[in-house]
Amino acid sequence: RRVRGEYYTIMSAASRDSLASQLEHLQMKYVGTGHADTNKFEWGVNIHRDSFSSYVGHAPILSYFAIAQNEAVGRVKFELLQKMLAPCGPPPATEAEDEEEEATE
Repeated sequence: RRVRGEYYTIMSAASRDSLASQLEHLQMKYVGTGHADTNKFEWGVNIHRDSFSSYVGHAPILSYFAIAQNEAVGRVKFELLQKMLAPCGPPPATEAEDEEEEATE
């Protein structure tokens, strides 16, 4: 059936279950794909680490950054690798940690 120029397909229950199981498998296999409990901080860390690893892995981009910063390529690579350790700063405190701190005070 055609509605406003777009084609709609109907997914069967079997294909929907198959798709869900494939997504779950990918999320278990690759950390950066996230999952239902991924919070904003974890998502940001994954995005930053993916970006930094891409910059380090592509020599032309790394050279561009080195020229723009007037630094050696090795220095820029080292700085990007250092940023991968904690790209978004320390993780935010969780509610459980907040309760423990209040109990000790």
